[in-house]
Amino acid sequence: MPALPKSLSRICVALGSASPATLAQAAEREFKDGNTFLEFRLDYLPVPENGIALIEAFLKTRPEANVLATCRLSGHSGHFKGTIDQQTRLLAKAAVAGAFALDLEIESAERATAAVESMRERTPVVVSYHNFESTPSLEPVLRRLMKVRADAYKIATLARKPTDSLRLVEFLKQHHRKEHHKTPLIAFTMSEQGLCTRILSPGLGGLFTYAAPGGADGTAPGQIPARVMKSLYRIDKLSKESRVYGVIADPVGHSKSPQVHNRAFQARWIDAVYLPFHVTQAQLGDFMKLAAKLPMAGFSVTIPHKQKIMRYLNHVEPLAKRIGAVNTVWRKAGRWRGTNTDVEGVLKPLSRHLRLAHATVLLAGYGGAARAAAFALHDAGAEVSITGRDLRRASVLARAVNAKAVSLAQASDGAYDALVHATPVGMYPKVDESLFPESIPADVVFDMVYNPYETRLLKHARQQGCEVIHGADMFLEQAAQQFEIWSGESAPREVMQKALEAW
Repeated sequence: MPALPKSLSRICVALGSASPATLAQAAEREFKDGNTFLEFRLDYLPVPENGIALIEAFLKTRPEANVLATCRLSGHSGHFKGTIDQQTRLLAKAAVAGAFALDLEIESAERATAAVESMRERTPVVVSYHNFESTPSLEPVLRRLMKVRADAYKIATLARKPTDSLRLVEFLKQHHRKEHHKTPLIAFTMSEQGLCTRILSPGLGGLFTYAAPGGADGTAPGQIPARVMKSLYRIDKLSKESRVYGVIADPVGHSKSPQVHNRAFQARWIDAVYLPFHVTQAQLGDFMKLAAKLPMAGFSVTIPHKQKIMRYLNHVEPLAKRIGAVNTVWRKAGRWRGTNTDVEGVLKPLSRHLRLAHATVLLAGYGGAARAAAFALHDAGAEVSITGRDLRRASVLARAVNAKAVSLAQASDGAYDALVHATPVGMYPKVDESLFPESIPADVVFDMVYNPYETRLLKHARQQGCEVIHGADMFLEQAAQQFEIWSGESAPREVMQKALEAW
C-alpha cells in the first residue's frame, strides 16, 4: 500500500470555493507562493465531480504538488448532499486523477470500511474527526478512529477556553511518545482560542497543520494564511524545544505584538515563537494552567488583565506592585515574575517633547496603562489631572498618586502642557471614536493607542496645531524592554520598528 510522503510539508492550505475557476486560481496562486501541499474541498463545488478534472489539470502542470482530496457530507459538517457510496466513489476518482491522499470523516468511514480498504490500495487515507462544538475527552476519540484502518488520523476540535488547547497539546505529546511511528496523527483545536495549537502541533509531533489561502477565508474556524504561518511564526523551524511567548488580551486580534516580537527573535537567531492568546476576563486562571504546562517562558499582558494578573504571580517587581499593574511576565526557576515596562514607554517619548518636572499633564484613563502613566508622571514631578468617562474610577487613581480628578467636561475646558490618552477609545476596529471630539485642551497629545497608527484623536490634534506622539513610540519602547527581559540580549529596535510599520 502507498504511504504518505516522508517529506510532506507541515502546512496544508485548505481550498474551498463554490466556483471551479476560483478554486483553480487559488491553487495556482498558493503554489506560486511556495505552498505545495493543498487540500481541495470538492464538497464546496456545486457539482463536486467537476473537482476531479481540476485536480488532474492542476497536477498536470504542477506535478510536484501534493493534493489532498476531501468531500465531506452535509450531515458531517460538509456540503456534499450525496450518499456515502457516492462520496467514496468520488474520492476514488480523485485518487485516479492524481490526489496523493484522501480525507474521509469518521462518520462515513465507519460505515464504509470496505471502501476505505479499497481506496488505500491505491492512495493513503486520512480518517478524520471534527467537533465544531467543544473539545471532548480525546483518548476515546482516537480509539474510535483507530477502529478503522487508515494511514493517518486527524482530530480537530473547538477550543472554548485555554485548557481545551492544553488538553490537545498534552494528548499530542503523549501520542507522539507512545505511537508516533505507528500512527501518524494530525491534531489541533479550532477557533481563535485554539490558534496556538495550529502553530505548535507539527513541532510537537503532529504530521501537519492547516492554513487558509492568502486573501480568502479558510474552511474552518481559526485558520490563518499559510504565508503568515511560514514567515511570521516560522512553523517549519519550531520543535518541542522552542520557547513559547505570547500576548494575552481580550480582544487580541488587533495586536501587533506577534509581528514585532517574532521579527526580533528572528533577528537575534533565538529559537522562540510569540503567539496571540485570546483570554477573556473569566479565563485568566484557566490560561495560567495552559502557560504552566505548555510551557511558556513569558508573555505580555494587556487589556483587560494588567491588574488581575498580579494575583497569579509569585513575585512582582516593586514599581509594578506600587502601580498595581503588570504588563510583562516571565518564568524564572519555575516561578512567575512580573514587572511593568509601560513606565519607560510613557516617560521616554514624552521627555523628547517637554520637561516633565512641573509640567501640567491631563491623563485620560484609569486602567493598567493609565496607572503606569500616572505613577511615572507623578515620580517625574509633573502636575497630573486624571479624567475619564467614569469620574469615580478616575478619582480612585487620582488619590493613589496625589493627583486631581476632573470630569471630561472640566478637562475639555482646561489648558494643559500635555494630554496622555490611556484608554482603548479609538482603537481598531472602533477607529471613529474619541474622548475629545471637540477642542483638545493641550499643546502635546500622546495617544497610547497604536492601532491605527494615526487615531482620530491624533488627526484632530494635528489639525489643531498640537505636537503629537504616536502610540507606536510607547509600544516600541515597552516592547524592547520586554524583549531584553525575556532574552537577556539587546533589543533589535530598528527591526522591531520596521515590523510595526510594515504590518
